[in-house]
Amino acid sequence: IAEMKRVPYHIQRDVLDELGVDQVAEKSDFKISAKEKFREAVRCTGPRFKSCFLSFVPLLTWLPRYPFRENAIGDLISGISVGIMHLPQGMAYALLAAVPPVFGLYSSFYPILIYFIFGTSKHISVGTYAVMSVMIGSVTERLAPDSDFMIPGNDTNSTSLDIVSRDAERVKIAATVTFLSGIFQLLLGLVRFGFVVTYLSEPLVRAYTTAAAIHVIVSQLKYSFGINPQRYSGPLSLIYTIIEDCALLGQTNIGTLVVSIVTIIGLVAAKELSALAARKIPIPIPVELITIIIATVVSWQMDLKTEYVQPTTILQAPVAPAVSLLGSMVGDAFALAVVGYGIAISLGRIFALKYAYKVDSNQELIALGLSNSIGGLFNCFAISCSMSRSMVQVSTGGKSQVAGAISALVILVILLKIGELFEELPKAVLAAIIYVNLQGMMKQFGDIRSLWRTNKVDMVVWVMTLILTVLFNPDMGLAASIAFSILTVVFRTQLPKYSILGQVPGTDIYKPVEDYNQVKEIPGIMIFHSSATLYFANAEMYIDALYEKTGVDVAKLLSHKKKLEAKRLRKEKKAAKKAKKEAKKRAKEAVKAAEDVGAVEVGPDPDTDTTLPQAIILDLSPVNFLDTVGVKTLRNIYKDYGEAGVQVYFCGCQRGVVESMEKGDFFNEKVTKSILFSSVHDAVLYCQQGNSEEVIQGTHL
Repeated sequence: IAEMKRVPYHIQRDVLDELGVDQVAEKSDFKISAKEKFREAVRCTGPRFKSCFLSFVPLLTWLPRYPFRENAIGDLISGISVGIMHLPQGMAYALLAAVPPVFGLYSSFYPILIYFIFGTSKHISVGTYAVMSVMIGSVTERLAPDSDFMIPGNDTNSTSLDIVSRDAERVKIAATVTFLSGIFQLLLGLVRFGFVVTYLSEPLVRAYTTAAAIHVIVSQLKYSFGINPQRYSGPLSLIYTIIEDCALLGQTNIGTLVVSIVTIIGLVAAKELSALAARKIPIPIPVELITIIIATVVSWQMDLKTEYVQPTTILQAPVAPAVSLLGSMVGDAFALAVVGYGIAISLGRIFALKYAYKVDSNQELIALGLSNSIGGLFNCFAISCSMSRSMVQVSTGGKSQVAGAISALVILVILLKIGELFEELPKAVLAAIIYVNLQGMMKQFGDIRSLWRTNKVDMVVWVMTLILTVLFNPDMGLAASIAFSILTVVFRTQLPKYSILGQVPGTDIYKPVEDYNQVKEIPGIMIFHSSATLYFANAEMYIDALYEKTGVDVAKLLSHKKKLEAKRLRKEKKAAKKAKKEAKKRAKEAVKAAEDVGAVEVGPDPDTDTTLPQAIILDLSPVNFLDTVGVKTLRNIYKDYGEAGVQVYFCGCQRGVVESMEKGDFFNEKVTKSILFSSVHDAVLYCQQGNSEEVIQGTHL
């Protein structure tokens, strides 16, 4: 079968350098000026305005064409199922954000409706998310610590915590940082900055969410053990919190701990049974909701209520953000904007690829930005999308954003009718729900093993992201992780693989000679290849590798040549003096002796290999750009090897590389584009003909 796939072929054409290609292909010099490009970009026509408006409000495009018969039942069932999930998750994640649970329900209502109008993903379920919530919590607890709300008691040395004032301030902070993060997302979307997510690689995102899950678990230990540890912030705060929790274990509330353990065991067992029954029951069992109902009833009957004030669950009027707080949370808001968008677009692209539709990355920024900025006005905290809810939405038949709108209506009914029934719910139960929902993130530790087998650099990025986020907190950890990830790219471009290429017999294919047994070097021709682009960070290493691979150290060769030149000049000077003293009769002999001395060849140097190749071909096909240092490096290589008697040719140059060489004054009257070739094979054939001006025909393969 392999032999049948090898189809022999024959090509007959001229060997073309860059000038020849320009003539044959008739290169166009037409260029659009920057002024014309700007004028075209801002030109407003009827069709363009309509297209822009519909892309900004996707609802107007897809809703009129909504296939009611095919999608309505699935979206209805999916919306109700996801809405039921929003209730326990919204209340639980509100604890992570350090705000009363009802605000988790607000965050599961307003932003979803906004995304329904402006979002482009049909399957993701936006709303509260553990990672975003814990990032919000770090801001609220930092700017409104318990110590600021202690009021003196009746006794001289006693104090009590003003929970009402503290919660009101924390809600204000959470809403303000959410509003600001939404503004960041909105601005990035309007300037078409959706590509920013490319800096969040999959290993980085998965490691970051795993580390954030660790922060979430540690933050909930106080609710499970019924203790009140001191709040720490800044680097190593997670370590300090764990030490503090361990020191307070002696003060554990046994009743709270029992409630937490029983809830965790019950949830895990119920989820396993639900997974087994999923094949027979089309709708997933609302395990968390059942748990909340049972826990609420038990707490009400046995008076296990945890002390917190639950605001009345009614819809509230919009409130302006606290402008005075904006300056202290810019970094936190930007981190929220990037993380929330990165998680949403990553999951959205997965479903878009699976179900064959397109997700607009810039429109997603706008949709999330509006969801957060408008949601912040209604005391919501920052949202993203949840993998667990999205999977339920898909598995229960959800096929469009209508499922999200229905889930928001379910939350609306809960807010208006039955929300106050959950005032008796202990926080230990919500903490247990969080633990169980995070088990999927903790399974991501298995990525280390798979990445070790596939890509060790990605594994290092994963591990370092985990360590940096655990040590520096989610906000600073994200910045440090992105910086480290970019640094690995820089190192990989600084340390590329350099090789000498040889020809696969009977073909125009050239491969590294060290990787193949049958690949042979072309006699007298060295073909040098680098696996990375050429720029300021690796220019010096490029030259060193070229010297090493070709066996020609041009610096030493030129130094040796200069020594011989100096020796020749000294002999000429000495001969000239001697010639002056001699009679005119010996003048001819003196001149002849001087000419013999002037024909000194480059002699052997004990430190330099004098076996010079006829030509060196630099394969620049991996080079996608050239900076000024790169252009200067190529110019020096061409000049130095030329002085040593070795002709240098370049092949595989991309358009941007050629333009950079032109702008960098690489070409002149002596150095033209005739040294550039489209392929390695053209350059080799040209060199084998001794740089003749003949037209070489019949490239046989």
